[in-house]
Amino acid sequence: MFDLEEYNPWWVHEEDPDVEEWRDLEYRYVPSWIGELSLEPFSVNFLVGPRRVGKTLGVKLLINKLLRGRENPYEIFYYDCTMLDDQNDLSAVLKTYLKLREAKGIKSSLIFLDEVTSVRNWWKAIIDLINRKKLKNDVVTVMGSVSVNLDRAVGYFSGRRGNGKVLEIMPLGFRDYYRLLTGVDDYFEGKGQDAFESYLKTGGYAAYLNKRIRKSDIVGALKADLRSLEREKDPEIAREILGAIISKAPSPLSYRELGEDAGVNRDTVRSYISVLSELKVLLEIPFSQWGKEVVPKKNRKFAIRDPLMARAFAEWSRVKIDESVLYEWTVQEHLYRRFRKVYYFRSDNYEIDAVVPGMRVEVKSGKAGGRYPRDVIVLGGNEVPQFLYGIEYSHVIEYGEV
Repeated sequence: MFDLEEYNPWWVHEEDPDVEEWRDLEYRYVPSWIGELSLEPFSVNFLVGPRRVGKTLGVKLLINKLLRGRENPYEIFYYDCTMLDDQNDLSAVLKTYLKLREAKGIKSSLIFLDEVTSVRNWWKAIIDLINRKKLKNDVVTVMGSVSVNLDRAVGYFSGRRGNGKVLEIMPLGFRDYYRLLTGVDDYFEGKGQDAFESYLKTGGYAAYLNKRIRKSDIVGALKADLRSLEREKDPEIAREILGAIISKAPSPLSYRELGEDAGVNRDTVRSYISVLSELKVLLEIPFSQWGKEVVPKKNRKFAIRDPLMARAFAEWSRVKIDESVLYEWTVQEHLYRRFRKVYYFRSDNYEIDAVVPGMRVEVKSGKAGGRYPRDVIVLGGNEVPQFLYGIEYSHVIEYGEV
């Protein structure tokens, strides 16, 4: 009934087609996050993040690496769940594999389930097997394109994840992008400036660098995600809200102001902002002087989480985006990845674009200037690339941050 071998060519000693294709790419890398997944039984890992950022390819590269240390290739099972309808289908697939591995004498497996968010109530099939101790010696990694559905399902596994981790997979940060583009690990200013100019155009999408996707694919993915939600969202309203954010950036805004521009009420704006944040395309940046106490009644800043996303959504919304905005958004996003929170501050005398624990940063696309408190790092445009290169972060996030 289910052709498991089609998705697991290593069972018959063949290389995965995605890995073969990867070998021919001009810009090729092995994502660092594959080293952060838990491979210790029992584990349930979750990969959350927007489409087209390389979750599937990263898992295929991990499988390719793991196969070298395995005597029995049937210990590794991958399945694309796109063709499945509901938890009964998924349960049947998993039971088929478990029966096969029993016949092969396998006691512990690495199970990778892709596109689970296309399966209704998919978590019920996995939780049922966990509750019946059928996966007690296994590592299960689940991922999907509709990250908001996956995010919300993580909560169902409370107390059932074992050693598992939740990883947020986003387009490449600048440090990894610089290494990919230049082929060197050490930072050199000239190379850094050139790489950053490219980063502002292509974002962290390696697939865009390799001419495998276009901006229209990013817009199309967002439209599909919005329509696939349990409470479907209208892409046209999302477009108007994103257009209002881009056209007014980097100014702090209220939901009411965005609603006036988009032609909807503030509650609708709040709902769409929440979904766009869960879909990993938008950051809400609240007001806070020191990165501790948030002032909820103050207007918020909003940042689109990758330069290519921002350019794609600007084109879709038919608005222009200023490059100085991309400087600010990129710094805010990198600090968010490092600290898992980011704020802004504004007084009568100055504004600080990014406030995180122990650090306050103001970003200038041109030459740094103005008077700021001594503790504020003021970045001129040519200082931004090296600052971004110096930011290291983990992809592992806590459930409450999803």
